[in-house]
Amino acid sequence: MKLLHWYTVLLSCLSLSVLAQTTPTGIIIGSVRDRSTQELLVGVTVQVDNATQPTGQPQGTTTDANGRFRLELPVGSYNLKATYVGYLPGEKFNISVSSGNANESNFELEEESKRLGEVVVTANRATAAVSSISTPNSIQRLTTEEIKTNPGGNFDISKVIQTLPGVGGSVGGLRNDIIIRGGAPNENVFYLDGIEIPLINHFQTQGGTGGPQGILNVSFIEDVTLASSSFDARYDNVLASVFQFRQREGNPNRLQGNFRLSGTEAALTTEGPLASNTTFLASVRRSYLQYFFQLIDLPIRPNYWDFQAKITHRINKKTTLTVLGVGAIDEFRFGVPRQTTPDKEFVIRRNPLINQWNYTGGLNLRRLISNGYLNVALSRNAFDNALDRFEDGRTGDESARVLRIRSRETENKLRLDVNQFVNGWRYSMGLVAQYVQFSNDLAAGLRNEVRDSLGTVITPAQRVRSLSTIDFARFGLFGQVSRSWLDNRLGVSMGVRTDVNTFTDNGLNALRTLSPRLSVSYALNDRWSLNASIGRYFKIPTYTVLGFRDESGQLINRNVDYIASNHYVAGVEYLPKPTTRFTVEGFYKQYSRYPVSVRNGISLANLGNNFNAIGNEAVTSTGRGRAYGMEVFFQQKLVKNLFVVASYTYVRSEFSGSDGALRPSAWDNRHLFSGLLGRKFRRGWEMGLKYRYAGGAPYTPFDLAQSQRNFLTLGEGVLDYSRLNTLRLRALNQFDFRLDKKWNARRFTFDLFLDVQNAFVLPTPGYPEFVLSRAPDGSGYLTTDGKPLQSDGQNGIPTVLNSADPFVTPTIGFILEF
Repeated sequence: MKLLHWYTVLLSCLSLSVLAQTTPTGIIIGSVRDRSTQELLVGVTVQVDNATQPTGQPQGTTTDANGRFRLELPVGSYNLKATYVGYLPGEKFNISVSSGNANESNFELEEESKRLGEVVVTANRATAAVSSISTPNSIQRLTTEEIKTNPGGNFDISKVIQTLPGVGGSVGGLRNDIIIRGGAPNENVFYLDGIEIPLINHFQTQGGTGGPQGILNVSFIEDVTLASSSFDARYDNVLASVFQFRQREGNPNRLQGNFRLSGTEAALTTEGPLASNTTFLASVRRSYLQYFFQLIDLPIRPNYWDFQAKITHRINKKTTLTVLGVGAIDEFRFGVPRQTTPDKEFVIRRNPLINQWNYTGGLNLRRLISNGYLNVALSRNAFDNALDRFEDGRTGDESARVLRIRSRETENKLRLDVNQFVNGWRYSMGLVAQYVQFSNDLAAGLRNEVRDSLGTVITPAQRVRSLSTIDFARFGLFGQVSRSWLDNRLGVSMGVRTDVNTFTDNGLNALRTLSPRLSVSYALNDRWSLNASIGRYFKIPTYTVLGFRDESGQLINRNVDYIASNHYVAGVEYLPKPTTRFTVEGFYKQYSRYPVSVRNGISLANLGNNFNAIGNEAVTSTGRGRAYGMEVFFQQKLVKNLFVVASYTYVRSEFSGSDGALRPSAWDNRHLFSGLLGRKFRRGWEMGLKYRYAGGAPYTPFDLAQSQRNFLTLGEGVLDYSRLNTLRLRALNQFDFRLDKKWNARRFTFDLFLDVQNAFVLPTPGYPEFVLSRAPDGSGYLTTDGKPLQSDGQNGIPTVLNSADPFVTPTIGFILEF
């Protein structure tokens, strides 16, 4: 890609300065709550740290009778500070004020405990950190401004997350698999305003969580919190991380919105009041990625729509009802680039065709009670997956069909929890009930004839057809209690939960999933603190595993167990000032009961990084694993128009198969580094630079003799599992760049941006592919003797294609706020 062309276009567009205005103003609105009780606070002082009135006094205001505030300021970026008698101060950084949309910024203040004389133990922790007593370590937070301006992110939350410590991504840059501290992609859970949302990516791998493009609209998001250990007991089915996406409310004062158009998508977001106590947010997005990738000659052709909505209704001062919905329609194809070889064309044509849709809808009722609040959440989510794969891209030719999947999974969930703060003690307890339905129609060539290197048939030719429908119930109970001692220096939190189901053989034994956890935090002084946690966590195997039937129609995986993982984490946190944070953590995760494939003896922890479905096979709960390492994280919030984030992670990830030997997993990258530098200039200019490094991912080499002999039967190479993950890809080096120019008029803002992923066009590592070489014109196979290819492939020319083509995504676009 000739980036100079893009820069030239950008500079030409920027010459249109007719939109420039002198000293336009914008608005910040928001609310202030008690963090423990969620009660709105009246009379809180909200000041702007870097703005003053003509009198020289700090610019500020106070919250009204409804706990809300409003500030009108000249356009720019500001830091806010909220102070209230009896509470620790709260701060917000890099709040962008524009003339187009009011910016919502909400505070939750922590009640101040008794402290030792001159030693202020927790003030900095309340402003610079995001940890709490119940989750004192392994937690990070991203604000909406950090997401919007992240270089290479292109407003995709799933890509932005990969800048956080301990977070790795998939190989090849085509997917948003989220790998936390060496765990598989399906070990994460996601919550949107307290409602669990199973899918946050388009083109989901069934049984995984990855896909090439995020679903959530960044315009809705107020902040994102990642917890990679010491999970609160309210969260179930988690082994690696909990993501909490908190959405803002619609503007209660007027109708407003934004329209975003770029080379990859068009998106419209609107918001405003529906009634005096009711607000809404709504958006629709349409992708143009299929045309854009065809234009820049990339083989993938993703095509999608997504929709998102939120309605907030305040029934009275104590009761709030929230309704939310997220949905997507996906179509994924592969196209042959203009510049390719016959061998690569063959590989591209054998990729699957994907058609999916999904949605999550939910109601959340929050009721303030004495010294706390009650939450009742009711939700439903569904995922429909249709996947077809044909030999040599002969779409529609049933004789060439390699794979056909038609599946649907649906969950109906009820969650009830009570949260109270009494005499220094924090309590939370609750229950979860779910009704699950899963259907799967699978036809695949998993049992085709396979021969060894001597030509002996070791697996008879046979096509697999599996029809399965299951439904069952899941239940969970949890409780968590926490308290501070020693004048607020020592914080201790304990929790326990258990989960049962009506499907698996041992599913109703609550003791088998008893999940205790303990967290401790000790403040050495107002800057240094020590944190540690230990916990045992469980996850039910994927529905593709539970619903698999053998050739006789029997559900043969009912004897599987919940996957278990023990976490041990310790670290130190240094907060020299409210805008700066430095942490170091060590972690050790121990897995047991992991599903292992009966067919090839491989742990399912090594799967999920492609576009197929995983788990459609017989398994045993005999696998074990471990992941361990350390993280270093530095964050400098916006100071003098500059912000910096840097993280380094060393991680080892190993899992065992049927032989019990621990080997590097597919997620064993060893070294992960990311650095982000953001700079705000005068006259609406902003620039962001990001660098990401990931050590080479392990992979399994091909058994060349068997691959050659069975290529015409399988259509792909045969992996040599006796050498599982013994080779490694080259390391990933990626540099991303973003440039924004904003013009603010009286009632609207125009933001022109250039965003380039992999701006230096560095090689993007990818897994090798095995083929028998094709003729230059693609009409057939090349052979050693010039004769037609034999059925056993012995006169073919084996070729391993090593993929390292750069994956570059440059896009120029604009955002119009109105």
